Amino acid sequence: MTKEIWINLPVQDVLRAKAFFIQLGFSLNPQYGDSEQSASLLVGEKNVVVMLFAAPVFQRFTQNELPAPHTTEVLLSISAASREEVDALAAKAVQAGGTVYAEPAESQGWMYGCGFADPDGHRWNVLYMDHSKLPPR
Repeated sequence: MTKEIWINLPVQDVLRAKAFFIQLGFSLNPQYGDSEQSASLLVGEKNVVVMLFAAPVFQRFTQNELPAPHTTEVLLSISAASREEVDALAAKAVQAGGTVYAEPAESQGWMYGCGFADPDGHRWNVLYMDHSKLPPR
């Protein structure tokens, strides 16, 4: 069975993208290379791997044309431990050079989240879910 998930992203500037994610609290992954062509980061308690590749390197791997920058093909979601952490991540994203496209807000009475785009336009969703407020089924 599969044991890990790796998220691979094309970026225009690996060093800028790496700095952005480190400011959000991601950590460098010491197992894999760190250069101007690629960087490996870990996110969360389960250490999901986020690989950043210079766009030409990524394109060689995929053997496919890359979508135009700031085109949404996927929404990457990460959990937060509290509403305050959602707010803090939104602020960190802006301070690190990203943009918030969905301000922190409550949804469906039991979720609180926001949406931000990293400097390369990849969209991220941050959610705090209060399961005690989840409607009964």
